[in-house]
Amino acid sequence: MQRAGFRAAAQQVAFHRRDFLRAAGLMGASAPLLSFGPLRAATLPRGRKVVVVTFGGGARDEETFAPDGQENIPNLIQTLLPQAAFYSQVVNRGILGHYVATASLATGVYETFDNFAATPPANPTVFEYYRKALHRPATDAWVVAPSNGFNRIGESDARGYGPGLGAGVILPKHLLAAAMPQHRQSDFTHLLRDNYEDPYYTPDLHGGEFELSQLDSILKLSVNEFTGHALSLSSADELSVYVAHQLMRQLSPSLLWITLHDMDVAHSGAYSLYVDGIRRSDRLCAEIWKMIQAEPEYAGRTTMLVLPDFGRDSDFDSGGNGFQHHRTGDALSRTTWMMALGPGIRQGAMIDRPVQSTDLVPTIGALMGFATPLARGRALTEVLG
Repeated sequence: MQRAGFRAAAQQVAFHRRDFLRAAGLMGASAPLLSFGPLRAATLPRGRKVVVVTFGGGARDEETFAPDGQENIPNLIQTLLPQAAFYSQVVNRGILGHYVATASLATGVYETFDNFAATPPANPTVFEYYRKALHRPATDAWVVAPSNGFNRIGESDARGYGPGLGAGVILPKHLLAAAMPQHRQSDFTHLLRDNYEDPYYTPDLHGGEFELSQLDSILKLSVNEFTGHALSLSSADELSVYVAHQLMRQLSPSLLWITLHDMDVAHSGAYSLYVDGIRRSDRLCAEIWKMIQAEPEYAGRTTMLVLPDFGRDSDFDSGGNGFQHHRTGDALSRTTWMMALGPGIRQGAMIDRPVQSTDLVPTIGALMGFATPLARGRALTEVLG
């Protein structure tokens, strides 16, 4: 698709989202439609914290913002959206693979490495910018992520950054594999599935003394406490949110990144499981926001940014597989959205102007007071004071 054609198609996706929300009475006729210029925010609190929630596996409007899909995201629409500034047109122009796309979100540059390679990003991550510029300790930036390659996302191999300056990374599935004897792991099959996208790429989960030390020294959980709680959960994303909550309680990191992955079960071709993943992600986003408000170190000083890494294919593109995959690079697979919530952010604002997924890192830098010199996006002025 030529650039002009793609731009028009992406804009149409954004306008549909706006119209769907207004038709449902969720955005009134007077809700700001911001195409140009900043939205001035109130004075921002000192000691601001940022929590980023990404979806490793996007969802289409048909199953979310469209009239028939809104029943799947009641928390995003009814609880979070009224408190948020909503970007209806976030475009991802990079590689549509979950690890490489998430790495692009975290660096502000479209990374180009093999999505299935356990390799660090080539460009500095937001965590490295943050820790280097503000001289923050290693305990102040963390990533909780699915284990499909994400163990390298915390820090790049960029000159002047890299080892020793990145975020700590916790892979809850690896924690669970380390905590459970091999003969008991069949009890946790639903939590240990490591990859949905490529049936030929199914790396063995492993865990050892390092993961067990994370349980004890960082999360302050015993093996029995952790595995006992895991048995009560229905998905790996629930386990990730549990781990993130423990991090908030024990270390109160100022920069916390959580990647949810359940909805990527769409690759299996099971539509019902895909919708279940959307509904679970919706519920967990509301739970994370509630956790933020309940924790004294976070309440009143935290910005939460919620966005998919990218979308999924249209049912009408002959080159794709509909909800199952994200292979065509069409407007639906590349055009997503973002919600920004927190102190100083104009509530109920709708921003229709196109932005890029690489704008996330400069926006976080502007919020927290550090430069992101190698990132190629631009700070989103609507969430800044």
